[in-house]
Parts: sequence; structure tokens; C-alpha cells
Amino acid sequence: MRPFEKLPTIRAKLGSVIVFAVAMTLLLAFLILGYALRESSQDSRRLHLVYVARTYADLGTVNPGRGVIVVVTTSSGVVQQGTLPTAIPAGALDGQAHIGRAGDYEFAAVPIVRYGVVTQIVFAFQSALEPGVVGRATATVAFLLDYWFQFLIAGALAALISLVIARWLARGMTQPLRDMAAAARRLEQGDYTTRVHVRSLDEVGQLAAAFNRMSGELEDLERSRRDLVANVSHELKTPIAAIRAHLENLADGVEDADPKTLQVMLAQTERLTRLVDQLLDLSRLESGEVPFHREVVAIAPLVSRVFSEITIGRAISDVRLETEVAVGVVAEADPERIHQVLFNLVDNAVRFTPPGGEIVVAASERDGRVQIRVADTGVGIAPDHLPRVFERFYRVDASRSRDDGGTGIGLAIARSIVEAHGGRIAAQSDPGHGSTFTFDLPAAVRAVAVEDGRTG
Repeated sequence: MRPFEKLPTIRAKLGSVIVFAVAMTLLLAFLILGYALRESSQDSRRLHLVYVARTYADLGTVNPGRGVIVVVTTSSGVVQQGTLPTAIPAGALDGQAHIGRAGDYEFAAVPIVRYGVVTQIVFAFQSALEPGVVGRATATVAFLLDYWFQFLIAGALAALISLVIARWLARGMTQPLRDMAAAARRLEQGDYTTRVHVRSLDEVGQLAAAFNRMSGELEDLERSRRDLVANVSHELKTPIAAIRAHLENLADGVEDADPKTLQVMLAQTERLTRLVDQLLDLSRLESGEVPFHREVVAIAPLVSRVFSEITIGRAISDVRLETEVAVGVVAEADPERIHQVLFNLVDNAVRFTPPGGEIVVAASERDGRVQIRVADTGVGIAPDHLPRVFERFYRVDASRSRDDGGTGIGLAIARSIVEAHGGRIAAQSDPGHGSTFTFDLPAAVRAVAVEDGRTG
């Protein structure tokens, strides 16, 4: 386990890391400083020896401190007090003050003068620092030992300041995380409207923005789920209620089992069957369970086939069906599924195009893709409805679509089929002037389709 992982909060981890980093930086700075100023420690030691010798000469007593030896001799060098750790250097008995080195010791000599005559000489000895690497290391340690308290105070103050700053910075850095944790708990309780305020552009801010996008998607999914349940319930309830009413009338003798009544019940049963089949088809498409049999498909004959089927099934003599598809435009796709897409788009256009209107299906090839466009001069779609026209059971005009037998699933199926072919489908509309649905498919080799003559 890495250091600091057991700490409970990010603020504690960040504060600990900063304090540790400051402590290591200060320690390194102190070592470098001690090495650089090691000579000043030696000067301080010598000044201390002078201070000890001078104080003893003036007062007759002194606290020499750690490692300092005080020796009193006569002017001729006879020891009167203390023990000499080394030989007295030549010239140190001339009655003048001296600082120097004798053997392994540094010393300071201060004379005691009485009535103008040197009566005694006070020596203060201390072990000298070793030369070379050992000496430099010893001098560095000696300097740090002399000033450890100042270093300790400086380090403590620096650590305290860094800790305060770290906690202040961490509070601002982790606030979005705490907000997201609280928002996640609200999401867990079913509140998908919650959002996190994005305050920064760093990684935490990007995470907050991603969290908001996720919340929005969850809200849309929840809304779609509720709409799906409500719409499926309504769509199933309507034909079932109609069939039940006729059956009750037949059981009570209110109606006779004539062909007209049975035909009404059959129509409602067919509507119910069509809804269930579409739901199953959409579910299989979205789960990827439907196999696609791709082949080279000529678009022009496929459009003609769709026009023929819609014309036979509906009385649309007042609506013109036009095609602007060249014979050579071909795609690589599943012909039956693309026929289903075209049928749904043209069928919707017929539903919402008033008498005297026009529906045009056009196709062109560009950059290896076949662009297919279904345009009408119908009532159009309001801008606030466009983003949702490909959702299941969504209707721009619910009452009209239901009366015409629509279920609101056709466009959702069309989108799933087009996306399964690697394409995209989109809708544009000018309310009051018509709508245009466009989708693309991978293009096929034109020569093969023309020779083959396949139309799907």
C-alpha cells in the first residue's frame, strides 16, 4: 500500500504530502546551508574559546560549555589549575592574547595582568575539527548542532504555513468532488435533475462536466422509460378496450355477429399485432440480434417499389410522388431493411402532407456514401420536436397519428436500421412548408449493380 492511502480524505492526503515535501526540502536546505557555513561554526568555536578565557581571567570562574577545557598557567608555563590536553605552543606565553592550534586542539590564551605585570595565563582548549572530508562533515554537524533550535523553529513555522495553505487549496480543489458525491447520493434516490456547478477547467472541472452530462443522459433515459411505459400501456389499452366492448355487446345480444362487427374486431386485432411486432422488431434491432444480409442494391427500383405499395394501400391521388434517383445509384445494404426505412419515411410524409402536396425521394452518391433524401410539402415539424422525432412512441401530432393507425415506432426502427448500416439519419423542417429526412448508406461498385440488375 502506498503512503498516505489510509488517510480518510483528499484534503488530509494533500496536506500530508505538502508538509512532507516541505519538511524534506527544509532538511535538505539545512544540510546544504550547514555545509556552506561550516567555516562560520569554526569561527564561532574560536570566539567562544576567547570568551571563556577572557571571562575566567576577569572573574576567576566560568561555565566553559561542552567540550571546552580551561587551564591556568604561570607566565613561565607552569600549570596551576587544570590539566593540559596538549603541549603549550611556542610563543603563547609572551603575555599577549593568542588564538591558534596546538596538536589536535584549538586554543585561546588570555593573560591575567596585575599592576602591569602578567601573573597568569588562561588557556581554553577544544578539540580541533578533522581536515578533509571527515573534517567538513564534522564541521557541518557542529554547525547544525549549534543552530538546531533555530532550524527547528523555522521548519515548524514553514510546515504550519504550508499546512494551512494546503488545506485552503484542497478545500477549493475538492469541493466539486464533495458536490458530486452528494449529487450521486441524490441520483441513487431517483433525483435525476441534480447537477454540479463547474468552477474550474482542470481535471476535476472536466469530471464535474462529465458528471453533469451523465445526469442529463440518465434524466433523458428515465423520461424515455416513463414515456415508453405510458405509451405502450395506452397503445395496448385502446385496441383491447375496443375488442372487449364488441365482445360484451355480442355476449349481451346488443350486437349481432355480422361481418361488419367482426371486421372491426379484426382490424383492432391487426393493430394490436402490428404494435407487438414492431416492438419486438425494434428490440431485436437495438440489441443487434437481427442479421443483415448485405448486397448491392439499386436505389431507383427500390423507391419505385415503395411508391407502388403505398399507392395501392392508400388513396393518395391528391399527393404527387416524385423520384429524383438516377439509375446508376447503388448501395451496399440489406434490401429488405432499407425498403422498410424508405416505406416508413414515405408513409409518414403521406400522413402529414395535405392534398395538393408533393413528396420527393432523391438519392446521390458522394465520397463513397449514398445520400437518400425524402422531402415533403406537409405541415412540417416545430423546432422543439425535431430532436425527439426518432424516439419510440413520440408523435408530433399524437391524435392524428393514432387515428391513422400510426404507433410512433416507425422512425425509431428506421434510425436503428440506418445506424446498423454505419450511417446516420437526420430530420430538418420548416414549419408550414414541409420536412426533409436524410440518411446515408455505404456506396457499392456501380458496374456490379448495373450488370447484376438487382433491385432488392
